[in-house]
Amino acid sequence: MFKHIFKRNLTTIKIYRNNNNTSKIDKFTFDKNDCGPMVLDALLHIKNNIDKTLSFRRSCREGICGSCAMNINGKNTLACLKPMEEKLSIYPLPHMPVIRDLVTDMTNFYKQYKSIKPWLENSNKGSELYQSPNNRKKLDGMYECILCACCSTSCPSYWWNGDKYLGPAVLMQAYRWVQDSRDQITKQRMEFLDDAMKLYRCKTIMNCSNTCPKGLNPGKAIGELKLKISNELH
Repeated sequence: MFKHIFKRNLTTIKIYRNNNNTSKIDKFTFDKNDCGPMVLDALLHIKNNIDKTLSFRRSCREGICGSCAMNINGKNTLACLKPMEEKLSIYPLPHMPVIRDLVTDMTNFYKQYKSIKPWLENSNKGSELYQSPNNRKKLDGMYECILCACCSTSCPSYWWNGDKYLGPAVLMQAYRWVQDSRDQITKQRMEFLDDAMKLYRCKTIMNCSNTCPKGLNPGKAIGELKLKISNELH
């Protein structure tokens, strides 16, 4: 009898589908009262109750893992942090090879991330590495990055030069290690980044900072990285 108490609250979601190089748009209409408040809840509802073949990545549901990054109503974001709307259009992250539906191939992205050596290089193994509060503060706004790739896949320079340009996410993480006072290969890191394609393809249009679901500012970090390299290497 409770079904007659609550007013139906229909929503329509259009989802990009791709399987065996055949792409199409599927439309799903259902009652929002049947699922949770976020887009990820809707995707789970569709997969569990309407179309079990729908493919997407997800894990933590808390905006921490970055797995559910996708393009929702024209903006790259995390499905677990995006509230439901009356109408939604969902696509995979743009200009990335699509494996199936909303699942993209992140191989190149993680290869680029590995290239910057995202770990501490210090020969004082086994001993405490002191870092002052002021030096620790320099890492704020960068260490929080969850590598969801929303920023990099919103960048036109990365769209067209993703094989050589490292992109906002990787460059911000590179700067995070350049700024770490405990690291002993700062100069080598900067020399690796001081390249026309790896770093300077950034045109500072700030799409990256506008779309970051964690509210970080990769564009600012890249600008500071360029300035530091200019002052200390050139």
